[in-house]
Amino acid sequence: MDLTAALTLGEAEARAACAALPPAERAHAAAHALRLGRPHLTLDWSGDPLLRTAAHLRLGDTGAARQELRAQPDAARPAVLNARAARLDGSPDAAALAAHAARLARAEGDGNALIAAAILNAEQDLFRASPERPGVAADRAAHFAALRSLAEGLKVAELTGQPADPHLLAVLAHAQWPLNSRKAAATAAKALDRSEPGSPARVLALLALNRPEEAHAQAQRGSLAAAWSEPFAGLVSAARPPATAPGTDGTAADG
Repeated sequence: MDLTAALTLGEAEARAACAALPPAERAHAAAHALRLGRPHLTLDWSGDPLLRTAAHLRLGDTGAARQELRAQPDAARPAVLNARAARLDGSPDAAALAAHAARLARAEGDGNALIAAAILNAEQDLFRASPERPGVAADRAAHFAALRSLAEGLKVAELTGQPADPHLLAVLAHAQWPLNSRKAAATAAKALDRSEPGSPARVLALLALNRPEEAHAQAQRGSLAAAWSEPFAGLVSAARPPATAPGTDGTAADG
């Protein structure tokens, strides 16, 4: 059985498949496990601090993630991971760390890090609390700000000729909802189609499509911490208009 099939089936099968691999191929297996929503196996198989940090973050263990990063240089990819840890914790310096990661990514010409930083900046735009409305979902101005942040990540895909990142597309769908719900649904469907099982992209895409039960099941499958998706669940509830009451006529706006 190949590793992809084993990772799809279960932990015992995956461990057996990995044990049969030559040592040189196990690093690839660890990265593949993370892509397929098996962060615990990534931690078992990998000694790479950045990959281990990413796995800890999937699990919501920000303390362990920061420990992995302690010896890392002030470079784009460690900075993005540190900013994600701050975002998951709701730390007050999360916005500054995301902006710092973006600056490093631009300076280093690291497209993947810049995409990740753009996602973080957009999340900060969407969920930045205001003194007048603490904890209240983002207003239209915040959604426009998020679109501007995400545009930088989309530009990277355009310049490199690669498909847009599914996590970026999923966040983009949430940013689009109050502004153009049909476009948001199309974006979310595209993110869902490109996403891996149990990934943040898949969970957020399903939330954007108003399929919360499936989103929850995918989060469980990928051992994805609730902090990745809880803010978006609130955003979806705020963005959806109330349903037309039974016995009343709909309007053209109801579609």
